[in-house]
Amino acid sequence: MPEKKVTWLELFYDLLFVAAVSKATHVLLHVEHSSITWEHLSKFILIFVPIWWAWVGQTMYNNRFGQDTLKHRLFIVMQMFFVLIMTASLNVDFDAYYVPFFIGYIGLRIITTVQYLLTARSEVLHKLQTARFFGTYFWLGIAISSCSLFFDSWLRYAILYAGIILDIIVPLIGRKHLVVTPIHTPHLLERFSLFTLILLGESVVSLLSILDAGDMSFTSIAFVALSFILVIAIWWQYFENMEKNVDKTKRTAGQTIIYGHLFIYLSLCMIAASIQLVFLDKLEYGFMLGFVFGSVFIYFLSVMCVLYSYRFEHLRPTVKHISLLLLLLIALFSVNLLVVVPPTVVLVELVLFFIVFAKTTA
Repeated sequence: MPEKKVTWLELFYDLLFVAAVSKATHVLLHVEHSSITWEHLSKFILIFVPIWWAWVGQTMYNNRFGQDTLKHRLFIVMQMFFVLIMTASLNVDFDAYYVPFFIGYIGLRIITTVQYLLTARSEVLHKLQTARFFGTYFWLGIAISSCSLFFDSWLRYAILYAGIILDIIVPLIGRKHLVVTPIHTPHLLERFSLFTLILLGESVVSLLSILDAGDMSFTSIAFVALSFILVIAIWWQYFENMEKNVDKTKRTAGQTIIYGHLFIYLSLCMIAASIQLVFLDKLEYGFMLGFVFGSVFIYFLSVMCVLYSYRFEHLRPTVKHISLLLLLLIALFSVNLLVVVPPTVVLVELVLFFIVFAKTTA
């Protein structure tokens, strides 16, 4: 597989999503009656998915067809402008900011789709078919989402996300085109890993928020220290595997990486929010346990799915290892349900779990 490096402009493009991810994560900090309501949980997902998909769309184009030319740079710069518009419009009050959000998201998708159509003019054989397929069928999702402008209330969002969902499943429908035009695995893993690093940075921001809001007491400093160890353990588990244990010579459609990382990213945002909420003691004990351990559970399953698909065959986690890690997580959750423990103890348990997780898989 020929070498393909991540460009400086791609890194700059990724950094613009930091603010978008931060705004999405802050939706989870809205607590009512000692819990995060289903309304805010659903809004978090509805905000995050378009952010993820807009980033994935351009990332996949860059991976297969991107070249560091002036024309390509101009397209990326135009996309960055729409990222700014979309990010500025992200708010819990969707209705008030719907039009700028729509302009930002649809602008990103249109630019990516136009890039595919222009690429189809210069490619041949299977690359021509792949570029033409995406350049044709991505318009369907854009057209459906655009119809949302003619409606109000819940119907507007139903139509918007119907188009987004169709957009997301287009690569699944066109898998035969992707298999013959495989991803550049090292480049794609590096891009997704860099975005993971951005989300881990959200956890660090949560730690800074704790220190800013606290009185720098021994309790707050100890909590931040434990949280920092937890973030490092997650970093160790993820990046040690990506660096040493993943087979980067595999030529695939990359769909396990793409869709698996959606759940990795969602869970990392939830973990970042839970760190801050646990310290502030805003959540009812049972809800706190469910939210924290649920976030870790989603991360565990999604990471194991990606690792099982892309690790070297002799290094793949066995059913025994997966089962033992899952039983450990369930056991910690069950014990905490039976015996009420302080939030710091829950944090210690998560640190131990991720250390064991890292040692077992990395």
